[in-house]
Amino acid sequence: MRVTLKISLESTAKIKQQLLLWSQQYHDVAWLDSNDYQAHTRDFDAVLAVDALTLIQTDHVNAFQKLDEYQKITNDWIFGYLSYDLKNDVENLISQNYDGLDFPELYFFQPKKIFLLKGNTLELHYLGMVDDELDEDIKTILNTKIDQEVFTHDDSNKEHRPKIKLRIHKDEYHEKVTTLLSHIHRGDIYEANFCQEFYAEDSEIDPLSTYTHLNSISKPPFATYMRLNDKYILSASPERYIKKKGTKLTSQPIKGTAKRLEDPTEDAEIAAALQKDEKERAENVMIVDLVRNDLAKTAIKGSVKVEELCKVYTFNQVHQMISTVTSEVSATQNPVEILQTTFPMGSMTGAPKISAMQIIENLEETKRGIYSGAIGYFTPDNDFDFNVVIRSILYNSTKKYVSYSVGGAITAKSIPEKEYEECLIKAKAMREVLE
Repeated sequence: MRVTLKISLESTAKIKQQLLLWSQQYHDVAWLDSNDYQAHTRDFDAVLAVDALTLIQTDHVNAFQKLDEYQKITNDWIFGYLSYDLKNDVENLISQNYDGLDFPELYFFQPKKIFLLKGNTLELHYLGMVDDELDEDIKTILNTKIDQEVFTHDDSNKEHRPKIKLRIHKDEYHEKVTTLLSHIHRGDIYEANFCQEFYAEDSEIDPLSTYTHLNSISKPPFATYMRLNDKYILSASPERYIKKKGTKLTSQPIKGTAKRLEDPTEDAEIAAALQKDEKERAENVMIVDLVRNDLAKTAIKGSVKVEELCKVYTFNQVHQMISTVTSEVSATQNPVEILQTTFPMGSMTGAPKISAMQIIENLEETKRGIYSGAIGYFTPDNDFDFNVVIRSILYNSTKKYVSYSVGGAITAKSIPEKEYEECLIKAKAMREVLE
């Protein structure tokens, strides 16, 4: 049972900073922030969960079955992630590429303390064993002084910045994309999401200030700061994987990217051009078909709908083409089964899904791990909401290894040079933060 307290606030911007600073005392932290983005918001403006009472971490073997059992036994809020490599649980696939990060392939925890921010109201949900700490905690949080160094980002310490390396260099990238195009022209697949890693070894970063810098640049609707002891996920994701609210499922795949321009007129023109771009629209429609097929596996017959097709949304760094696909499920539908039958999300694989995953596994140099997986939460009512882990920095502080990956959809009309340029556009915010 949880004890609940609601308080009214004057400044939500300040309380977000105070909550993040206060959370640093814990080894298990999940912070989800919609950055006041109105179009694709979660049910809460921001959520903080800290201090694990119970947790599950495992590799891919029977991972969804283990998660199902954990979610049912816990019957409470749980927060965590699904790594991309759970594909090996869903299908007869393998992941043999290099992994410098060494994160668990699945991780969820049941927090003792949860903070839900909506409008000017902060709700605290504490398990009974720690409810005597509730009043003291809120006093401490509200009296936390804002450390300006964490939230203002100067360039005075450049000599200690990570030296970013490329796992795949430009010429090799061109060769690999050309190989993918040959698969497409032969009919093995018709789209593949091909990804590459940027990384730094023997490097130390401050996770919280790195996250706040990345978030201030991007202000995406699915920002995440997550800590698992010595491992950190710092995400500025603009993409929702899937949400369950009651009996309604919503998936919002992104396919189609254009850079922002400083001149407002030129910026509007580039957004309009993206909206009409035949290649980008074709990419998006292919993935929408894949998502419709995935949702149909658990949907009430005839309930799968495309509510929005190829709509361009503008973010701080890029314009993105997003579609919204929905379905209805029965009230007794197992929530974990929904994830298992739709994972990994089509926007990060390609189509047909299994063939695309086999081919990209052979061409990519790095195990994806958390990247292109999903972070989110389950509620006690069997609802959930998960993002897609893109535009994210991953950090193992013990191994001193920093990583971020970017990818792009390769179709028959892809030009390797342009695909490489799109990757650099997507990587810009992470590189700017780290270098």
